[in-house]
Amino acid sequence: MSSYLLTLPVRGSEGLYMVNGPPSFTESRAFQRDSGKNCKAVAFSKDGSLFAWCNGEKVNIVNVTSAELLRSFDLPKAVCLEFSPKNNVLATWQAYTTAKDGTAGVPNLQLHDVKTGKCLKSFIQKKMQNWCPCWADDESICARNVNNEVHFFENNNFNTIANKLHLQKVNDFVLSPGAQPTKVAVYVPGSKGAPSFVRLYQYPNFGGPQSALANKSFFKADKVTMLWNKKATAVLVIASTEVDKTGASYYGEQTLHYIATNGESAVVQLPKNGPIYDVVWNPNSVEFCAVYGFMPAKATVFNLKCDPVFDFGTGPRNAAYYSPHGHILVLAGFGNLRGQMEVWDVKNYKLISKPVASDSTYFAWCPDGEHIVTATCAPRLRVSNGYKIWHYTGSLLHSYEVPANEEMWQVSWQPFLDGVFPAKAVKYQAVPSELPSAEPKPAQAYRPPALRNKPVTSSKLHEDEPPQNMKPQSGSSDKPLSKTALKNQRKHEAKKAAKQEAKADANQESTQSSASQNAPRSAVPAVTSGDPEVDKKIKNLKKVRGFFFS
Repeated sequence: MSSYLLTLPVRGSEGLYMVNGPPSFTESRAFQRDSGKNCKAVAFSKDGSLFAWCNGEKVNIVNVTSAELLRSFDLPKAVCLEFSPKNNVLATWQAYTTAKDGTAGVPNLQLHDVKTGKCLKSFIQKKMQNWCPCWADDESICARNVNNEVHFFENNNFNTIANKLHLQKVNDFVLSPGAQPTKVAVYVPGSKGAPSFVRLYQYPNFGGPQSALANKSFFKADKVTMLWNKKATAVLVIASTEVDKTGASYYGEQTLHYIATNGESAVVQLPKNGPIYDVVWNPNSVEFCAVYGFMPAKATVFNLKCDPVFDFGTGPRNAAYYSPHGHILVLAGFGNLRGQMEVWDVKNYKLISKPVASDSTYFAWCPDGEHIVTATCAPRLRVSNGYKIWHYTGSLLHSYEVPANEEMWQVSWQPFLDGVFPAKAVKYQAVPSELPSAEPKPAQAYRPPALRNKPVTSSKLHEDEPPQNMKPQSGSSDKPLSKTALKNQRKHEAKKAAKQEAKADANQESTQSSASQNAPRSAVPAVTSGDPEVDKKIKNLKKVRGFFFS
């Protein structure tokens, strides 16, 4: 275990307090509990050194290590907080309200200098969605989406717009992570028969369509989610429609697109129809995992060529989470699923454990890459609120359930910068724990009274598909089969099976005929029509009749 002390803030009707992470799991004495029931927002700085919260009276900032109060702002209605990457600016947002006479309200998005407490700039930001400006990791650039334009500020000087990216009806944008040069992915929805598109630019080269690093256009998109990989070499775009016009899905329709900064783009072919529940990049930036398809859902890892590398088969899952080091992957089924998790060793694609966290509404990896927190939070679920801390080998190390008539709204890990916790070898043996196993009792399927004293017959609605390595075997240059090739292969196998069955039937007929010749004379002779084809059909009908009435 690293010498760094991990903490988890817990926010709820019991107030706001800090819990020490593994191995102690005790309430932190350094941070004084804020017992008020009006704590609406909390935020850590990116390196975890600063912590801010709003208690319904003020926004406070403390040093996490010393618990020293650094700054306090008179913003009782703030409901969103966020630090800039280098801890220089704290952004706050409160609900926008207009004046009684209908005139414009006061600016509700404020940017504060953390060191001096001075308000650097105020903006009017009506919507809570995408409220916070986006910074490059070195804070050289800050960007906001304003009236179909992306406005760029440099070096936290918010009084001057240093650059603008103007595309008609820019709906969303995402800055790339990592060092300079900063790249920008922008989304423009389609209109009047024109397709939607996502374009990648390198700041500040926005002059015309030729300046774009890459462009990908597509139909069927009411909204998109854009995901940069950690090295800022590619973006995954999940394009979604609100309604599936074919009527096949309640969730609408989703497609997954890959766009690289070198101009390459592709549609990621998903072998199973249905919604896309989750897509996540491995921190190594060379592969990604998608969870998709009608339940039981499939999960597949793809490489940068969008070829499948490993297929985890089907199961009750709708989310995927890579560990901070990218060496472990958790596939989970939360929300309306029963909370089953599958923990996989990514290097060897071996299953490590299958813990179950029932009724979970939240999941997060600890920065050490070894521990996991799952939680049941209000308002999503108002009963059995609490959190659990697990080791990835499946051991439940700590569990807390809030008292009756109380609620828990949020729990999260204190973040740390990359490299603070070194990657460790993957373990398969469950670590010791003082708590009993959290395995829930398997629910008994309902059986009608008429069948309760009869033997149980196993029947499945779906055939589960086992995990499958999609990489070509050593010494073989074969690529994974496409959809069409797989379909043809199945047809070929079905024909082959039918031939073998016909051959087996013919052998059975010859055996039966020889047996009938050797049968005693007292046996009843078989009635024949004289036509071999008709006789064969009669015999098959008798077989079926015998099967149903036996």
